[in-house]
Amino acid sequence: MLLNLLFVTGAWSLARPSYPVAAVLAALSGTWFLWNGPIEGRVLIFITIEHGFTESDILCIVGVVLAGVACVRTRERRRWEE
Repeated sequence: MLLNLLFVTGAWSLARPSYPVAAVLAALSGTWFLWNGPIEGRVLIFITIEHGFTESDILCIVGVVLAGVACVRTRERRRWEE
């Protein structure tokens, strides 16, 4: 369910960027980082023997980047409208 929300919000931020959508996307990305245990995948970077950065954690980075892009696009659109 959380993964679906992350994808839908990411798509929405690309289609109609706004600050609230960017905030929700960033919050969902943080939540995904904490609760993505069941489908983590392979460990890409080991932090300790039992912990590391996994394939599934890449979605967190992508979500935060998309939130940043939505903020920039919203700011540019508002400048253009003025």
